[in-house]
Amino acid sequence: MPRFESLERGTWRARASSVRTPSPRGLARLAAALTAALPAIALAQVKIGLVLSLTGPAASLGIPARDTVALLPKQIGGQSVEYIVLDDASDTTQAVQDTKKLISENHVDAIIGSSITPNSLSMIDVVADGDTPMISLASSAKIIEPVDAKRRWVFKTPQTDAMMASAIAAHASTHGVKTMAFIGQADALGETFYTEVAKFAQLHHIDMVASERFNRTDPSVTGQVLKILATHPDAVVVGAAGTPAALPPKTLRERGYKGLIYHNHGVGNNDFLRVCGADCNGTFLPASPVLVAAQLPVDHPAKRLALDYIARFEAVRGPGSVSAFGSYTWDAGMLLGNAIPIALKVAAPGTPEFRRALRDALEATRGLADTNGVVNMSATDHLGLDQRARVMVEIKNAKWVYQPN
Repeated sequence: MPRFESLERGTWRARASSVRTPSPRGLARLAAALTAALPAIALAQVKIGLVLSLTGPAASLGIPARDTVALLPKQIGGQSVEYIVLDDASDTTQAVQDTKKLISENHVDAIIGSSITPNSLSMIDVVADGDTPMISLASSAKIIEPVDAKRRWVFKTPQTDAMMASAIAAHASTHGVKTMAFIGQADALGETFYTEVAKFAQLHHIDMVASERFNRTDPSVTGQVLKILATHPDAVVVGAAGTPAALPPKTLRERGYKGLIYHNHGVGNNDFLRVCGADCNGTFLPASPVLVAAQLPVDHPAKRLALDYIARFEAVRGPGSVSAFGSYTWDAGMLLGNAIPIALKVAAPGTPEFRRALRDALEATRGLADTNGVVNMSATDHLGLDQRARVMVEIKNAKWVYQPN
């Protein structure tokens, strides 16, 4: 190649005149080389990592999410998509290790997960340090609020605990509840949900008379339930997720409790119904519209897409197999399906520029309908769902029954 070491006009001309025009054969070789390079650019692959609780106490949340991954698109925006699923075993330390592996070894462009609040919270520092967008499948608002320098990389699809706690307090108030007790997991989910329940109970002039905790692996909560019963509450709220959440209502019923019982939306799957059995009949929970999609009014914004997801999932897994936790993964896929083509206009997958553009595109999501509602995100709201994304459900004979307002 010529070297233009001087910008003096005479030198420029002298050196430029020494450049030879390639021969026809040389031009052909150059064209062939450029053509050979084009498929490599066109076939650049988007990599999505998933950190899911496939074993341990939260497995009933993670397994439907994993089963949904098989339904996600294999190509978006003309690029092939690879999904890499890792099991965090319902453990925060493992969730961090999985996240680091996906970023440093697999070089993923985005991460979906974890299935539960404590694990999702533990992943925030890692994804922020790795400048990698993350879409959590867990409930706590603390995962995305406030949107600071670290949480700007974090989004979520499930309804927040604040949205669900407000629904519980409103329902309890209309049913004459004046006193309420709480029993929840001894972790971030339990603590944050209690905070929201207590706040909205106060707004509805409901007194919180007891607050107890238990571990996911505890074989008994008899001691905690006896303390709650001593306060004679009109209602009890259980702040727990997955099958461990069945233990408090079963114990309350065994001890003769006749008041209202409410659950967190973390119980929205058939494994919970199976474990809790008849002891959960007549109990309530604010839930994803997916649980009762067929019962929703025809004008509900989530009905059509929820039914579509259910049909896809049950075609593979069988009738009655669907759960809210799979739908949250499906919605994460919809978010990425909307954002990836936008990011591809900025940079190629596998680059820091692409990850930043993907983050920006997720935050700019507006008017995207999914299985839980309509998503309108902003720089201060990385969920984007409104109150239409929750419905009140009663458990009757091991079925989810929609409760109109």
